[in-house]
Amino acid sequence: MRNSPNSLMIFAAGFGTRMGALTAHQPKPMVKVAGTALIDHTLALAAPLGLKTVVNLHYLPHLLEKHLAGRDVTTLTETPDILETGGGLRNARAALGKGPAFTLNCDALWRGPNPLEALATAWNPEEMDALLLLIPRENALGHTGTGDFLMSPSGQLTRGAGLVFSGAQIIKPELTEDIPARSFSLNLVWDKLLASGRLYGLPYSGKWCDVGSPEGITRAERMLDASAL
Repeated sequence: MRNSPNSLMIFAAGFGTRMGALTAHQPKPMVKVAGTALIDHTLALAAPLGLKTVVNLHYLPHLLEKHLAGRDVTTLTETPDILETGGGLRNARAALGKGPAFTLNCDALWRGPNPLEALATAWNPEEMDALLLLIPRENALGHTGTGDFLMSPSGQLTRGAGLVFSGAQIIKPELTEDIPARSFSLNLVWDKLLASGRLYGLPYSGKWCDVGSPEGITRAERMLDASAL
């Protein structure tokens, strides 16, 4: 069994309703920030690692398929219903191959170290079944909640107000097989790992910006501009 992840699941199936008119005729991953589509920002993070990449589609999938044509990316259209993160990861297992995999949301941007490289360095499959990249709230631009997880000195997680889940993680995709529902959130898998002490976190040292709304685009562009200073 391979212990180091060499595949990536990008979640790109959502409807992007918070984007309003910007997603009336295109899927959210094609919305541009600083002149580049969100999906392309996300793929740029994977490029240095040479990952086998899978992208799930649902809303206006033909447009995103056309945008990705000619690239070394596998697309999976979820139909008739969207499968959410857990169901989407399970649906992608054959395409991802065996062993652990990265997952990324494509509606966030980063300023700082490559999040995938940071996760890969900290990954320990002997102790962990999933490793979540977490953002201190002061560095989570656009996040309006109180956070998602608390982390022990050893890195084990419990739920609570504190660190914000970034959408980036390493996880063992076979864990999704125990969930009976067809469409479900990875939160159900995490709940089992929390109970067994196998869910770990890694704090991210840079900044992260949620790009789920038009205001998030402006916020992210300011963040990226600051990185050039």
